[in-house]
Amino acid sequence: MSDQTDAAAVPAAVRRVIDAAAAAGLAIDVRRHATTARTAADAAHAIGCDVAQIVKSLVFVADGAPVVALVSGANRLDTGLLAAALGASQVRRADADEARAATGYAIGGVPPFGHATDLRVLVDRDLTAFEIVHAAAGLPDATFEVATADLVRVSGGAIVDLAERPEPERAGP
Repeated sequence: MSDQTDAAAVPAAVRRVIDAAAAAGLAIDVRRHATTARTAADAAHAIGCDVAQIVKSLVFVADGAPVVALVSGANRLDTGLLAAALGASQVRRADADEARAATGYAIGGVPPFGHATDLRVLVDRDLTAFEIVHAAAGLPDATFEVATADLVRVSGGAIVDLAERPEPERAGP
């Protein structure tokens, strides 16, 4: 882990992410930032990458079951597309307590894998435009870089279209 050589000094939440990655055969280097990276823009600024390369790990409840949607930081999630991809009739954003219970992490630090419960994961197709992306590592000030192919493999996520797209403007009558 960058900036920390003493393994005992690694916070438990970050250690769980590192261990989950290692269990899947992936070594990650977690970076701690001087400021929190609670938003995609904050994370991109701290890392020095394009906001579209930030993985937002969003927790939703679909027909009563928690799910995680991994979305490009440049995108807003379309709940209709999420519902269709899941075959769900009702989808809503999980509240903070639901997100923590399902993932084991607080909103703002939810990683793409290593969750407390076995969750269905969907990956926004727009993330696959990048070879490398950056995701939260258990805390709002911790991130890691990962190859998109490894992100999909380790998260077990299905690649689907999740991005909200603006309606095309119609020409006058």
